[in-house]
Amino acid sequence: MNSDTEALISEKAALTNFLSSAQAYKQPDFADKSRRLSEIETILKLDKEIVALKSDIEVARLDTSLADLLPEMESEFTKKQQQLSDILTPQDPNNSKNAIIEIRAGAGGDEASLFAAELLRMYLRYTENHALKTEILSQNFNDSGGAKEVIFKVSGQNPYGQLKFEAGVHRVQRVPTTESQGRIHTSTATVAVLPEAEATDIEIDPKDLRVDIFRSSGHGGQSVNTTDSAVRITHLPTGIVVTNQDEKSQIKNKDKALSVLRSRLLQQKIDAQNSQLSVAKRALIGSGDRSEKIRTYNFPQDRITDHRISYSRSNLPAAMNGEIDDLIENLLRAEANTED
Repeated sequence: MNSDTEALISEKAALTNFLSSAQAYKQPDFADKSRRLSEIETILKLDKEIVALKSDIEVARLDTSLADLLPEMESEFTKKQQQLSDILTPQDPNNSKNAIIEIRAGAGGDEASLFAAELLRMYLRYTENHALKTEILSQNFNDSGGAKEVIFKVSGQNPYGQLKFEAGVHRVQRVPTTESQGRIHTSTATVAVLPEAEATDIEIDPKDLRVDIFRSSGHGGQSVNTTDSAVRITHLPTGIVVTNQDEKSQIKNKDKALSVLRSRLLQQKIDAQNSQLSVAKRALIGSGDRSEKIRTYNFPQDRITDHRISYSRSNLPAAMNGEIDDLIENLLRAEANTED
């Protein structure tokens, strides 16, 4: 056992002891320490599997009766080593944060809003497949079933780290159901992915806020149009405006709006830091400009293309059903191979 492994085992014991305390969940770093414990357990498990595979491979190379198993064992050994390397590579410190995802219809009228709703479904399916939890924070649908704007939170294992590269303009090319001449239309939807900011990440002076209370409107439950529970918060120094009316409680709507505001302010801070990165890294993460096209969904050709990494694939129906692992993995691989 090397010194690094011993240090991890010692850290694991300390974290386990802390988290088993009855008061642990009240501590502000409870979530961070829980994630760190999970990471350490994964590292130790992979390390143990790699050591065992290495031993098995050495035996198989000396025993001709095991020769047929050798290629599979070596492939698994390489895979485990890569997984361990990925975990140990320095990560974006925001990767473990919850993600706030905002989807808005862009150019294209009803077709754009329908595409925005399909993107929402795509991400919800993806999160289901990866045991991530979602919570709708705000939504605004039109009569055609399209989404004008939807904001939701994703929590679980590295949600921001998995989904941060989904930010940008998504373009769809297809024949709308309402098109009688069979012409292909181009529409867009904008996706913003923000790391959920903790109160310690961004301090907001109450004096910098204007809070307006108004009556809920649009599609909703019994309380819509009957109670003054909707909240609009304006951050005066930046002009950022956040509105929430999904909850019956004014307090809950205010809390959700503040969470989104805090995350948008954190994203501004990150964008400023990203401006100092290398050209290659900026090309991958984008400029943050909402006019920047990152991906095209071409239905007539059954092709989805990510323009940042020049990656294309077929089977669009599967992608729209949440099977976008290859896209995300290629983007994360490009991040790992891009040095500042």
